[in-house]
Amino acid sequence: MPLTAAFAVPGALTTLTGGFFYDRRLVEGLSGLGHDIRVVTLPDGFPDPGDAAMRMALAQLQALPADMPVIVDGLAFGALPTDGVARMAAPIIAMVHHPLALETGLDAAVAGALRARERDNLGFARHVLVPSPHTKAVLMAEYGVAAEKITVLVPGIDRVAGAAVAKADPPLILSVGILHPRKGHDVLIAALAAIGDLDWQAVIVGNPWDAAHVADLGWRIADAGMSGRIRLAGAVDMDERDRLYGAASVFALATRYEGYGIVFNEALAQGLPIVSCRTGAVPDTVPPDAGLLVGVDDAAAFAGALRRVLEDPALRGGMAAAAARAGAALPGWDDVARRAAVVLAGVAV
Repeated sequence: MPLTAAFAVPGALTTLTGGFFYDRRLVEGLSGLGHDIRVVTLPDGFPDPGDAAMRMALAQLQALPADMPVIVDGLAFGALPTDGVARMAAPIIAMVHHPLALETGLDAAVAGALRARERDNLGFARHVLVPSPHTKAVLMAEYGVAAEKITVLVPGIDRVAGAAVAKADPPLILSVGILHPRKGHDVLIAALAAIGDLDWQAVIVGNPWDAAHVADLGWRIADAGMSGRIRLAGAVDMDERDRLYGAASVFALATRYEGYGIVFNEALAQGLPIVSCRTGAVPDTVPPDAGLLVGVDDAAAFAGALRRVLEDPALRGGMAAAAARAGAALPGWDDVARRAAVVLAGVAV
């Protein structure tokens, strides 16, 4: 039976980050199944949008009727005033990509306040959607959410059709992730500088988080003498992303934390060996035979892993084959949408 539901996101659904991409594909998938999904565009700036924007967001959410379930993206839901959440009539499904308090660079007081508010707000959710078993475990252990209230919806994958892309020469090391400190692009740049004796090129793709961080990354590339080998591409369209994935020989992300990491799915689907970090959901997301994982903030270890993959064709080939197998087994977004629809139907009863 077709459902009518709302999906509330802070800012444009087309924003180029993994979380917004997940939300957009879930909306598209649910709509494709015949459900009436009404996107509620909350003010941007969350988790700290300012007083006026916060009041506007609460007014939008409190205006939803009691017979319309609403999925609220966690970037907003975890930051809303709890007394305002309590006045929402619509049945709430929280979409928690990763808890707000786990963002990189927060001072202890801010992180503690975010943790307490998100924990309180989750108490008003009828159900919670998460992208990984890791995030489910965190919500159960640290936020008091009961296991039966959580559904893990591992992100789907879009099967890229079309002509194969020739591998770049010299080998292309591709990194995809918002240009934000949490993604560890600074660590990647330091690691690449340490393997400058090898033949490679690198591209870092990601939506800019702020101008100062982008400028810092650019300075690090120049200071390392790598301006001719590392390209800070910023945001690119999906066709260009697909081309870069196809041309790459290695995927590398020196992330400091991931609630899931859709880009790992994209790399697996392209059969790319992965070099990343043992943090958050990464060990559960990247199969051990498809990736080399090192400690967070360890540029020397990251460089060593990249060197192994680049210097050992047999290792690289075995990792690529394992990645392709894992990528072929990933669900499609239509499968993810069908599971989300079951949750919506249960909440709507």
